[in-house]
Parts: sequence; C-alpha cells; structure tokens
Amino acid sequence: MSKAANRLCIDGGRLWQSLMTMAEIGATAKGGVCRLALSETDRDGRRLFAEWAEAAGCRLSIDGIGNMFAHCAGRDDSLAPVLVGSHLDSQPTGGKFDGAYGVLSGLEVVRALQDAGIETLRPIEIVNWTNEEGSRFAPAMMGSGTYSGALALEEVLAQEESGGGQTVAEALTEHGLAGDAPVGERTPHAYFEAHIEQGPILEAEGHTIGIVTAIQGLRWFDCRVEGMEAHAGPMPMPARKDALLAASRLVERVNAIALEHAPDGRGTVGEFRISPDSRNVIPGSVHLGIDMRHPDADALAAMAAALRVAYDDLEGYGGTLNEIWYSPPTLFDPTCVAAVRNAADALGASYREITSGAGHDAKYMADICPSAMVFIPCRDGISHNEIESAEPEHATVGVDVLLLAVLEKAQEPG
Repeated sequence: MSKAANRLCIDGGRLWQSLMTMAEIGATAKGGVCRLALSETDRDGRRLFAEWAEAAGCRLSIDGIGNMFAHCAGRDDSLAPVLVGSHLDSQPTGGKFDGAYGVLSGLEVVRALQDAGIETLRPIEIVNWTNEEGSRFAPAMMGSGTYSGALALEEVLAQEESGGGQTVAEALTEHGLAGDAPVGERTPHAYFEAHIEQGPILEAEGHTIGIVTAIQGLRWFDCRVEGMEAHAGPMPMPARKDALLAASRLVERVNAIALEHAPDGRGTVGEFRISPDSRNVIPGSVHLGIDMRHPDADALAAMAAALRVAYDDLEGYGGTLNEIWYSPPTLFDPTCVAAVRNAADALGASYREITSGAGHDAKYMADICPSAMVFIPCRDGISHNEIESAEPEHATVGVDVLLLAVLEKAQEPG
C-alpha cells in the first residue's frame, strides 16, 4: 500500500497499543480473552474505554441496556451523528480483536481527527454495544437489536444467562452498567463498523481490506431430544432409547443440510448438553444449540425446513425443536459502501467486496440508518478462538480506510 506523506491517517502504534492494553483485561493463558457480557471483566473493559474516550474529549452517555456512546461534538451538534464502533464482550475463549478492534478503531478515528485539527460538521459517536456475542445471554447482538427496536427492552432485560442464573437486568445492576439515556433515542446519519473477517478469504487472496456489502441470514434453534435413561449394563442394545444416539444423527444431518446448500450454507451444533451426564447411565435427554446460515433467505428457509424434517424423523423419541432467533440477510447501504470503496481507492489499499458470514451489530443498524463494514484479514481465518490474530499493518490500514469513510459521511450537510 502506498500513501502520500500528507495523507490524513491514524497513529498505527497508538492503535496497536490500545488493542494490546485492552487485551490484558480478561486475558487467558493461550493469549486470548474472556470478557463475557455484563461480567466483571466486561465492566473493567468498559471502564478503560470510558477513560480513553473522555481523555479524547468525548462526552459519555449510557443507555438502559448498557450501550455506551462517546460523543465527539461537530460544528453543528444538532445534526444526527455518524456512529462508529462494535463491542467489547467476547466468547468464553475469545480473541483479542473480535469486537474490540471495532470499538478502538472508532476511538482512533476520533483521536486522528483531533490530531489533525479537523472538526467535522456532524458529531461522531463511538459506540460499544452490549452483548454482541450472545454467549452468556441469548440472543446475540442484544444491545444493537434493542437500540434499533428489533428487540423489546423489557424482554431483553428478563433474559436469563445460559444454563440459568442472573437475568440481564440483574447483571446490569450488579456491575452498575445501565445508564439513564433512553434506548434508541436518536437515529444516526450513518453507521460504520470495522472488524476482522473471521474467515480465510482476504488472507488467501492477499487483500488488506474487505468491503462488506451484505451479511448472511441466520437462524438459531434450541433442540431437546428425549429418550429414556437406564442402567448401561443390564439394558440390551436393541431395547435402548439412547437420546445421545438420536441427537448424534441430528448433528450429522445439520452438517449434511449445510453441504446440500453449498457453497454458502453453514450448519453448526455448538452447544451439546447430556443428561444425566453419568458414565454408566444411558443418556435420557440431550440439548442441542443449532446455528444455520445462508446469504439467501429462501435457501435459509429451505435449510430450516430440512432440519424440521430431520427432527421429525427421530421416531420413538420426544422433545422439542424451537427457533429462538431469525436474522434475515442484510444488504448494506450503497452510499456507505461507496464511502469505504472511495477510501480504499484513495489509500491504494488492495480490497475485494465480501459478504459477512458472521452476524454483527451493523446488521441491526442497517435496519434504521445507512450502514457499512470494513474487514481486515485474520490469520488463517480463525476467530472465536484464543489464538485469533491480526497483523498490525492490516489493523492500521483498516482504520485509515474507516477514518476517510467516516469523515466523508460526517461532512454531509443536513
């Protein structure tokens, strides 16, 4: 990548140091992070972000679901802001960059504009969305979904953590993370989110930037297969109603359904709980958490229908199959996508257009305002893993692109 010496750009070293410092909060032995939503480590990450944002001259506000907004005033502060950000919560064995890169990218955009003495026409707000991951509380993208109106605040606050325990409201109260700002008080002028790709395409093709044009659709299912627990010794094999055996057939079918909708179909069983979970007892009940994805809504519906058929074919077993979340495919706004493309062209960065395989907060934001995303490569395409990694140069170029795209939209008149 080449760039004119006087080109507006960020401080890549400062960005990287911010990422590494944030990664110390909830650091794991294998080099990743564990900052589950609304936990003590999430609280500590939020506090650090708040300190940095306020040091950068931003005014902080927090809404009733815990979404954090760091407001950088514009010349006309009455205009709708340009939002930029992502999330600080992580998977139980997450990486340093998933989510945090987007939040700290927004912070670096504001810092770079201040360094250059540039005051935008519109305000810019850096946002940290609550519970994007959905690993502790379902569904995922809870903060942005509530902000956009797609999720009801009262229902979200009542959600219990996976396996039972605290509700969202109780966790917010325990750590003092809820604010008094109304949820979804203001419709932004535009929204941008920077993120690692979480897949192998950019790295494999040698591109530094992914211009995200869409997010594929997603369906989540909770499934329970009920058999009959019995002693592992006396019960003959033909007489058994082994719930684990039946559930294993369903797992294989989830994989097969995704392959039948290649190359874009995705099918995953990421949760699997056996009861009574004893070595010498035939499993009587199994819970499965199923994730299905496709960028085409009709194909995704067909995948869901095939899953239902596979479940109904488990003759002799009881249980339930409930769809708990549907996120339809999302197309991003052409003008925001063009702003990202213009920025990549201006910087001479190698890029390609790409569809996001993962869900992001930008999905819900696209429902209420023009939105787009910027991807950078991650090593071997690995994410949701402690070994998740990105290159400092890629991280810098990604935020340089983000900076110019945000600046373009933040200078648009009302």
